[in-house]
This record gives sequence, structure tokens and C-alpha cells, in this order.
Amino acid sequence: MTASPHSKELILVADPMCSWCWGFAPAVSSIRQRYGDRLAVTLVVGGLRAGNDKIMDDESKNYIRHHWQEVNKASGQPFDFDFFERDDFIYDTEPACRACVTVRGIKPEATLNYLELLHRSFYANNQDITDTSVLTSLAVSLGIDAEHFTAVFQSEEARAATYDDFQVARNLGVTGFPTIVAVDKPPNEDGESQFAYLTVGYRPFEALEPILEEWMAA
Repeated sequence: MTASPHSKELILVADPMCSWCWGFAPAVSSIRQRYGDRLAVTLVVGGLRAGNDKIMDDESKNYIRHHWQEVNKASGQPFDFDFFERDDFIYDTEPACRACVTVRGIKPEATLNYLELLHRSFYANNQDITDTSVLTSLAVSLGIDAEHFTAVFQSEEARAATYDDFQVARNLGVTGFPTIVAVDKPPNEDGESQFAYLTVGYRPFEALEPILEEWMAA
């Protein structure tokens, strides 16, 4: 992750295939619009079901469908429930996480836009974001060269960097997604950055705004 010139930073720990993270996307957008010129927002991918190799059965479909319904009710975010008509889907979140890490390395300023694209493509448009061609086309839509993206995405370095993110999330004590960690950086290198949870789990922007205002003013 690149260093930020800002004295305050938000670390968003999320997964592209986490439905509550999709529900939280409008809050992230509002945070960026309101504070983006004064505040760095950095993505760390969490690896919700990274490495899963089991085809979804009826039990897992019902479990996930219930979560989608809850998120839709709480946030109003759209979902395409035709997803559950798939018979051979493997809910492995590692490729989409690795795609985010790839974009973060190639074009850092597009990382959060890419995350939102992945969310919308998967949840609202029923696209398979475990598919490399889908991940590549979405990166291309943000001005990233397809061959460059694919080469980096398929590299061992990208795989290692993705698992480094998973470890960062664990080191931060994150146990669920989305989580936002607020970071106060010291004025010089001799001090230590201060970390605090802004939110653990979904909350609308309206609930976060007064907390952010107080923190930004401190």
C-alpha cells in the first residue's frame, strides 16, 4: 500500500463478494465525496471465502439468499436473485480480491471505483466476478490496459500481495466486513499511528457522519 500525504486515513476492509459491503457502498461513496480532498481512503481486501472450492448447494444458496434479502431491506441496494439459478457456482472470493489488489498496484486512484464496479456487477447485474475475463473487462472500463492487468493479476506477486492483505486485516483485528479503521498519523516518524474502529459492520452514512465530523475536527 502506498503512503498517504494525509494525516488522517480510513482503511476500508471489505470483500468484493460480501453483500453487506455492497450495502455499504453508498456510505463509502458519500465519505469519498465529502472528505476525499482531506482524507485518504485505502482498501484492504478481507478474503471472505478465499480459496473456497465447493459448488454451492441448496443449503448455502438459502443461507446467502437470506443475507441478500437482509442487505436489500436495510440498504435499498439492488440484487439480482437470478444468481441462485446457477448450478455450478463456486463462491471463491480470492480472484475478485486479487483483482482489487491488481488495480490498486496499477492505478491506485481507481481502486475504490473498481470495488464498486465489482459489487454492482456481481450483485445487481449477475455477472460472474470469479471469471478472469469479467474482472479484466471491468478493469479496462476504468482505463487499465487488458494485457497489463491480466499479466499482473495472474502473477505470483499478486497472489502473495492479496494474502498479505488478508493478514493485514487479521492484524487489525477485523472479524467481519465491512470494517473501517480510522488512522491518525503522527506529525513525525518518531510517533506511532493511532488506530480506532469507525464502524464494524454495515452502517448508513447518516450514522457515521457525526463521528467523522468530530474525528476530522480533532
